[in-house]
Order: sequence, then C-alpha cells, then structure tokens
Amino acid sequence: MKESIIKNKSFDFALEIIEIFKELKEQKEFVLSRQLLRSGTSIGSNVKEALSGQSTADFLAKMYIALKEAQETEYWLELLMQSKLVDLDFTKALKDIKGIILILTSITKTTKEKTQNSKLKTQNFNPD
Repeated sequence: MKESIIKNKSFDFALEIIEIFKELKEQKEFVLSRQLLRSGTSIGSNVKEALSGQSTADFLAKMYIALKEAQETEYWLELLMQSKLVDLDFTKALKDIKGIILILTSITKTTKEKTQNSKLKTQNFNPD
C-alpha cells in the first residue's frame, strides 16, 4: 500500500499538539488546552479510520470529520495566539494546520467529484 501523506502529516501534527498541550499546562492554561488536544489529535485518528473505510462513502464521511476537526484546531490555535493567555509562539502549528486543511479540502473535493461522476456514468449507461 502506498504511503499516505495526510496520514503522516496528521500524525506528526498530533505529536506537535501534544507538545503544545504540555507547554500550555505548564503555563496553567487548562481549558483551551484540552479543546486543542482533543481536536488536534482527532484529525489523525479520523484520517486513519478513513483510510481503512469500508466504502467510498465511509472514506468521505471520515475525511470530512477530519477536516472539521482541523478547522476547529485552527480556531483554538488562533484564539490562543490572539488572546495572549500564554507566552507561546503558535506560528508553526498554524502553518501546519493550514497545510493539513488544504490537503483535506482537496481530498474531500476530489473524492466527492469522482463519486458524483461515477454515479452519472452509471445512470447514463445504456446497454443497448
């Protein structure tokens, strides 16, 4: 099986989020840090589930969930950065999550288009 770029990127990002979570706890930020940990690590778990999906619809549904979690993670990172609740630099994490969002958006869009085109071809097939 071919190596998955999004699987690797989302796993590496989860490790990055765990490190940020540790630093946030050291700075006594306990509420937003948990939200960030949950959403930031669930991206990879949903990607992994999608890659072992039972159907294209299952794959697409899990990838959409991963995309939503990535967008939520971006929100928490932006909120933490702009609120200045803690003294951390979130620039790299924000760059990484934006890249993940782009990949997931591309995957979901392409998969949806392929599925719709496949359905159209099936509907227009005339075996005469």
